Amino acid sequence: MHLAYPAVLSALLFCTGLYGVLARRNAILVLMSVELMLNAVNLNLVAFDVWLSRTAEETLHSGQALTLFTIAIAAAEIGIGLAIVLAVYRNRGTSDIDKLRDTAEGHEPDGPDSEAPAPRTAGEKAEATA
Repeated sequence: MHLAYPAVLSALLFCTGLYGVLARRNAILVLMSVELMLNAVNLNLVAFDVWLSRTAEETLHSGQALTLFTIAIAAAEIGIGLAIVLAVYRNRGTSDIDKLRDTAEGHEPDGPDSEAPAPRTAGEKAEATA
């Protein structure tokens, strides 16, 4: 098999994952897109390892070993990422990245309903109760 076939497939997978990262708003879909990008890299590593092992006399299979490390790191990343997304969903009620980004930066939502009364000081609270 030619090296071009897995390389083109890997490029298509990586571009699909990149589109998913840039276009999606749901954090779980972004994590899935990152996994797709990592799998494209793994496919490239294995394809080039097989291609180089045919040309070299000594085969080290370093591409396949690196692929195993990448799979282990990706599994840990997904486990931790899903735990974080679930914790944020329980606290905020949404996994929409844009809404989470706005709350993290301290922006108030725009609109007429966002007007909130100013917080009272301790002296004002004592006067209001008296």
